[in-house]
Amino acid sequence: MQEDILIQIGNKIKEIRKAKGITVQELASKADVSKGLISQIENNRTIPSLLVLMNIITSLDLDLNEFFKGIEQQATASHVIVKRSEDYYEFEKEKTKGFKYKRIMTRNLKNFPVDIVMLELKPGAKRTNMVKTEAYEYKYIVQGTVEYLINNEKHTLYAGDSIFFDGRQGHRPANIGEDTALILVAYFFI
Repeated sequence: MQEDILIQIGNKIKEIRKAKGITVQELASKADVSKGLISQIENNRTIPSLLVLMNIITSLDLDLNEFFKGIEQQATASHVIVKRSEDYYEFEKEKTKGFKYKRIMTRNLKNFPVDIVMLELKPGAKRTNMVKTEAYEYKYIVQGTVEYLINNEKHTLYAGDSIFFDGRQGHRPANIGEDTALILVAYFFI
């Protein structure tokens, strides 16, 4: 599934850029491409040429081996995919203290990318700012107590509860419980 690798590449570019505190415009300038192209690649809307991809990776101060570590080709012989927990790929989506993301799986379903991650929130972990995601978001609370603020509307969720919303609305989660919260998250890029 070539599309799945391309989704992983777009996600990784965005994650590394954000982790390094580089804006889309700064990366575009360094890689000598347009800001719109970087945005389209990061949001899985276009496929970069090999030359553009290499320029982007170089502009992120990475070598090719380091960049492609963790990006994997999925087997296409079976319609059943098993991912072991030890194979989940840890990544930094933001610099917020107490947030730990692990990517479980990324797939392209009928030309719509889906990204599934496990989010761990330490006790007291919360964002200070509202964020927006270019996707619909489904969150299932595996353990803990989490409060979601979506457009100034509070939703308190407990283990076994779930929530679905348009991520383009301003939102932020907070662990309001005494224990670590685990949230299974699915992003639907439609």
